[in-house]
Amino acid sequence: MKKNIAIFEGNRANNYDDFAAKWIPNYDYYIDMLPKLLNHTDEKNALIVGCSTGNEMKALAQSSEDWSLTGVDPSPEMIALAKEKLRAFSTIELFTGKLEHFKNTTFFNAATLSLVLHFIKYPKDKLALLQQVEKRLKPGSPFIIMGIFGNGEQLRTNLEVLELLLENTVAQKEIDERFTRIKKELHRTSEEELKKLLVRAGFKPPTRFFQTSIYSAWITHKID
Repeated sequence: MKKNIAIFEGNRANNYDDFAAKWIPNYDYYIDMLPKLLNHTDEKNALIVGCSTGNEMKALAQSSEDWSLTGVDPSPEMIALAKEKLRAFSTIELFTGKLEHFKNTTFFNAATLSLVLHFIKYPKDKLALLQQVEKRLKPGSPFIIMGIFGNGEQLRTNLEVLELLLENTVAQKEIDERFTRIKKELHRTSEEELKKLLVRAGFKPPTRFFQTSIYSAWITHKID
């Protein structure tokens, strides 16, 4: 962890797609939902925060040639993988670094933030990132957030569900080690806390549209 940001490097970057497919049930379904949720925007100009290897950007670019997409990620290795995956698309820009250091020349009509917030320790830093997204969006623009959420009993029962879904596909030792890390090292937020952070950042109360065990996704809009 560097300055409250997880930098994916080495095997962690190279194996990201395999990890997501294995550990996040219905991950591909979530990715496929994004164009349906965002394609109604008048101008197709989206900011993908924590773009990782470019899966969200690829889904949007394939859904319409009109999309202009900007991906931001702090990991040079993830950006390199995204460039390779997205080389067939000409309306894509990739930036290596923190969002606060990205100098956009236009305002965006949509944004996503997937699998990022649970790596940020302090609520004030989560809020700061959400505010960085908000100030780059046009009023009324949709914003999708996805990640690991929930604490206490909710987390316990959702981990039980995830363990059942991983049965016969992931070794028990690997499951146990991963679950320990989720409980002790990740900085999860409850749904109510997320709502408060989004409202403070200038967004409307979010609507949850997707959940698979410990992973949930919401859509909100920047206040007009």
